[in-house]
Amino acid sequence: MPSVNQYFNNRVTSIAFKTISQPATVGVMSVGEYEFGTKEFETIQVISGALTVKLPDADDWQTFEVGEQFSIEANKTFDVKVDADAAYLCTYGESA
Repeated sequence: MPSVNQYFNNRVTSIAFKTISQPATVGVMSVGEYEFGTKEFETIQVISGALTVKLPDADDWQTFEVGEQFSIEANKTFDVKVDADAAYLCTYGESA
């Protein structure tokens, strides 16, 4: 059964579910700036809008648009800027 989580005063909402092979969340981010932490390896794909991301240990920001993805190692933090509401799909654990 899916579960709904809200963060940052309800400006980020995610729905957790299990794909055929791994856990995942699909969510929406409202305009703003956020810092996220990982507990395990994550792959985030933008499905609507764009996410501007400062990856761990990076000096520069990168913008990821619809269809693009990025990955974050476990136990890292990363920053995200959202200029217009955006949606994402996040899968957890390295894919086989």
